[in-house]
Amino acid sequence: MILRKDKIEFPSYNLTTNDGIIALGGDLSEERLIYAYNNGIFPWFSEGDPIVWYCPHERMVLFPDQLKVSKSMRKVIKKNEFKITENKAFKEVIYNCKNITRSDGLGTWITGDMEKAYINLHQKGIAKSIEIWLNDELVGGLYGLEVNTIFCGESMFSKVSNASKLAFIHLARNKNYTLIDCQIYNEHLESLGAKEVDRNTFLNILKA
Repeated sequence: MILRKDKIEFPSYNLTTNDGIIALGGDLSEERLIYAYNNGIFPWFSEGDPIVWYCPHERMVLFPDQLKVSKSMRKVIKKNEFKITENKAFKEVIYNCKNITRSDGLGTWITGDMEKAYINLHQKGIAKSIEIWLNDELVGGLYGLEVNTIFCGESMFSKVSNASKLAFIHLARNKNYTLIDCQIYNEHLESLGAKEVDRNTFLNILKA
């Protein structure tokens, strides 16, 4: 389905492709993004391409009480070398998520329009960030959206070992979320306890 810019709607979940695509087009307005996330849908596309909206058949999620913290990460946390803040440098976090070089090739999918849209959502108190600092330098972090009691994670970055893991662990341990939405399968997040659930299970939790 090609979305109209003058009407905020999405087609039936039954029309989602095997790749998880539910619609194309539309815009990244505050109203559409909020509506999308409240219905388990998120944008993911490259600069210059039409907006692609996803609602995967299998959703990667973390139930906070199933968080796995390795022995090596427990040592990192115990050393207390890093400073952790919340919502103090959202623009810097999304900038680094957009521009950092990644071994998996992901990162450039955060377009300029997406960056502006999520900064706007942050200014409205909807998008949140976790920042990791080392010697007053921002070395890691993550950002996403709050939907009721669910944190919909968008992206994370790390300039030094374990920084993004530390941000994720802080999010799971220190915020009262019933679920952290990680969107699609990722080995890095699986090692921290995230797993795939079917879309209906995710949507039922989202809309509870």
